[in-house]
This record gives sequence, structure tokens and C-alpha cells, in this order.
Amino acid sequence: MDKPQLPPHPLLDVTLRAVPRRYRLPELDNVFSPDLDASPGTTLALVIEQARTTLARGETPDAALKDRFTGALARMVREAMRTDGGDPVFQAMVLRHRAAPVREYASLSACADQDRRAIHAAVNAVAHPGKQQRLGPGPQREALARLHACAGAAAWNKLHDAVQQLLEMPQMPQMPASAGEPQPARALAQLLEHPALARLRRLDALASDALVVEYLKLWERYGPRSGSASAVAQGLSSRQRGDAAEAQAALALEALAQRLNAAPDASAPYRVVTSLRVPAAIPAAHKHAKTEWDVVLLRQSAAASDTAGGTPAWDVCLLVEVKASVDAAATDFPRLLRGLRLLAHADKDVVYPFATRQGTVPLRGAALCALPSASAALSRTVLYCCDAPAEPAPRLLSAASRMQLLSATPTLDFAVALTEAPSADARELEPVWQALLEAPGWRAVLDQYATLRQVRELMVHTDDLLAAV
Repeated sequence: MDKPQLPPHPLLDVTLRAVPRRYRLPELDNVFSPDLDASPGTTLALVIEQARTTLARGETPDAALKDRFTGALARMVREAMRTDGGDPVFQAMVLRHRAAPVREYASLSACADQDRRAIHAAVNAVAHPGKQQRLGPGPQREALARLHACAGAAAWNKLHDAVQQLLEMPQMPQMPASAGEPQPARALAQLLEHPALARLRRLDALASDALVVEYLKLWERYGPRSGSASAVAQGLSSRQRGDAAEAQAALALEALAQRLNAAPDASAPYRVVTSLRVPAAIPAAHKHAKTEWDVVLLRQSAAASDTAGGTPAWDVCLLVEVKASVDAAATDFPRLLRGLRLLAHADKDVVYPFATRQGTVPLRGAALCALPSASAALSRTVLYCCDAPAEPAPRLLSAASRMQLLSATPTLDFAVALTEAPSADARELEPVWQALLEAPGWRAVLDQYATLRQVRELMVHTDDLLAAV
């Protein structure tokens, strides 16, 4: 039998309605009349939304709309390809698309970390400092030390030579091997022929190719290289800003909980938890779904004791996600919807233990099932909190949609054609238009303005939330 569920407190609804929505977007006019000087991104957003509404009426977008789309996309490509003020990420994509050495370098780079780990493990199996200590001083121990040092320095060609030198030593059969490990001579032979070592050596060789050098410079203009000291410092700074923003959002919800608890008609206590992690026991696929919620407002269940130990269980009232920007929230939104659908799969007769920074909290499955999972019914359950200022002229084309448009093969082909003939015909981009109208993989782009409006409707500035409370 289901436990009774309290209706939302009126003060909570009033507060949520009172919070200013400074990130809100207007609904577009039904008449399509973009300014002649509108940016390519704005024009594309307007055209795509017009195409979506036309399809929703059961009609087919006309040729004029298609021409506006291809013309705006061609302008976007031209702007992105400019040497001064262009988009280095897109230029790197185009270079990779047209140059085989760059494509090979990018492909090898994608698995380089895994390859490095594999080679380090293979080297440690025969040349770990602990294994070196088992040998007496001499050429063999010195060769093993060189091999280990080459792995540490990522000197893959020198490592290859060091393995060959070891294999040529007559004392190889005397090297000690641990139980269950292959004989050192065999392990070294396997290391010499390891595909990961071949890939790492090829990666080093390609790094000096002129086009690869240009490719890497383009990425460096975008940001520090992955794994570099600058990238680590940047990541640390971002995490610190994120932690501070989450703390502010938690402070606002704590103030809201205090007001709800102090209300004369308060019928059950409220509390706030952070970093609420969804337990694996909920019977649904967790992959690609949000499984950790930043800040959550809870209300104690109406039942006196819902858990086996007599401890009161809790119900979710409000889920808050903290994001640094509108683009970050828009990118996160599909994952958030999958996270809500995951919670909706909870067994209504089960009380689930959720881990939080405040300890384990029992949440009722019946209340989780009642959470809305349809994107149109989230306004009373979900908030995105942001501390970024609202833009004077908000971008109507989301970052994810822009990237999908630019990374489409016909778009990259058009960009390559531009490098050879500046008068390349925008009609080459018509396959992107057809994909937008017909391909399931483009549905998110077709719906992008409607989604962006909804995400911005759910977004509040942390200061505004605290002030409303």
C-alpha cells in the first residue's frame, strides 16, 4: 500500500514563481523575418525553428527556407575559417578532414594514453626498480635501468633500442622472473613487437609533420593541451569555481528550507542535501543518465517510520543542478531528463538509501516514481542555478547544435573547397539541410530552440534565488 504523499507546500510554489528568470528567451514570431545583418548563428536558429514548426504542421519547408539555411551555414563556415578571429577548433577539424597525416595523428592520439599505460605495465614487468635490485651490479642491471628510464621519459624509439640491446645480451636466461610471469626474454620480445609501442613510435614520427604541427598549434590556440600543467591548473580552477557555485546554491536552498520549516502551516520538516548519488539498486539503465544531483531539497515523509529501523524516510521536492553557463546547462539537459526517467523506475514499495555529503538518506520509491520525467512538466521540480551574467543579446543557436552543423561531412567538404576556391557554392551544403529535416540523429538540432527556451526557463541566477527566498 502506498504511503501518503503530502502536496507541495504553497510557499515553495510561490517562491519558485517569484524567482526572476533573467536567462529566459522569448517565443519567436510565427512570421520569419530575420534582420539582414543578423549573425549566421541567429539566422540559422531562426531558420531551423521555422523548419521545425513547418514540419509540425505537416507541411514541407520551401526552397526559400533551404536557401536561407545553406547561405547562413556558408557564412558561418567562412567566418570560422578566417585566419584572424576565426574558430581554431573548426580549422583543426577541417585540417584533419583534408590531410591524411593529421587524421592518422588524431586517431593515434585518441588511444595514446591507453597505449602508454600498456607499455609502462610491460616495462615494469621486467624492469621495475624492485626487479633491478635482484640483480647484481653490471651491464644487465644498467640496461634495465635505461629501459625503465626511457618509459618514464616517453622516449619510445630509445625504449625500442633498449629492448633490442637487452635481447642481444648473452646473460638473458639468468634474469629472474616472478612466479606466473613469462620469462624475461619472452616478455622483452613481446614488448618489442607490442602494437602499442609501434603506435606510440608512429605518433612521435608524425609529430614533426608540418601539417600536424599546424594542427597542434590550432588546438593550443583553443586551450592548453590535455595533461599539461596549464590544463591541470585550469581544471583545478574550474573545479574550485564549481564548488563555490554549488555552495551558494546550497545556501539558498538552506534558507528556503528554514522558511518552509518556520511557516505556520508547516506539516513536515524540510532539509537540504548535496551530491545526492543514485543507488545501483534502482532497476533501470544508469548509463548516460544523471546519477548525481548537486543540491536537493527534501521533505520528510508523512509516514511516521518508513524504514526498517524506524527512521523517517524523505521525499524529493526540488532538484537543483549548478552550471557555469547556459551552454553547459543545454548540453546537460538530455542527461538530466534521462536521470529523471531513471528515478521514475524506482519500486514504489521500496525505500532506497541515497549517499550524500551529509550521510546516507532514505528516500521513498513512491515519491521518486511521482517525479515528472516529461520535459514540459519540470518547472516545479527542477532548477538550473547559474552565477553567470545574462547576455545582452543571447545566442539563439546552442553550442552543441553549432558544433553538429560544423562537423557534418558536407560542411567539412565545403570548408576544404573554400581553401581551394573562395567562391565555393553554398548549394554543396544542401545535404545538411536534408539531414536536418529527415535524419533521427539531427532531431536534437531541429528541436534546439525549443529545448534552449525550456532550459533557460528552468535557469535562475543564484543571487536571484536567494533574494526570492
